[in-house]
Amino acid sequence: MSLSPTESPTPAPAPSSAVPATGTPAPSSAVPAAGTPAPSSAAPAAGTTAPGSPAPSAAAPSPRVVTAAESRPVYELDAGRKVVAITVDDGPDPRYTPAVLALLDQYGIRASFFLIGENADAHPDLVREVAARGHHIANHSWSHPDLSGLSAAKVRDELGRTCELLGRLTGRAPTWFRAPGGGWSPTVLKVGAELGMRPMAWSVDPQDWATPGTDVITKRLEKELRPGAIVLTHDGGGDRSQTVAALKTFLPLLIDSGYRFTAPPG
Repeated sequence: MSLSPTESPTPAPAPSSAVPATGTPAPSSAVPAAGTPAPSSAAPAAGTTAPGSPAPSAAAPSPRVVTAAESRPVYELDAGRKVVAITVDDGPDPRYTPAVLALLDQYGIRASFFLIGENADAHPDLVREVAARGHHIANHSWSHPDLSGLSAAKVRDELGRTCELLGRLTGRAPTWFRAPGGGWSPTVLKVGAELGMRPMAWSVDPQDWATPGTDVITKRLEKELRPGAIVLTHDGGGDRSQTVAALKTFLPLLIDSGYRFTAPPG
């Protein structure tokens, strides 16, 4: 679900009005209201664990069981409610992830960070900090390839290595994954399910990965926004200063428009 310099700029598939699939859990109704107090600005320093947070374990937790209905890509949340999910791809990156975290803290927003294994391995303390601040940690493969063109063994290596690392760093196995560039295939979905993860796509894509300019990114976000949207942004994979600048305008606009924020269920 992310497009970055290494991803195909091919538009993502059209959002399905039937997503999430019938029988899958709906986003929690107890989502934090827009503008609610953010996690303490005195968030634990990188490498520490917030009180009450699960302590990192020596081994990755066991995966959950994913049903057939849950193994279809999710493009939207409940369109009947004025909620939106902010997702952030391709990090962690020590240049831009802290800036994105600061903005989310400022507005009391919980987001989902789809992390690349290689980047997480290079910046483990930053992974722990994202988790300690209450954000959802998800799997975006190990090296960001087009998974749809890989064998089952290679897909399992890309996703499995990342699952193991993120589980070990945070004490919680990732329950969602995103195929780089939206490269879904039956093999990718099957392997993801076997690893205990559901696939999340997106419905709002400002193509910030192409650095078209802050104003362009902001206008695309505003134009495509709708209730139930899953918004795609990036904090890694290149210069993301335009994305950070656009979020400074877009996030308060969402709050002023009455949107609430949610992370995916599970």
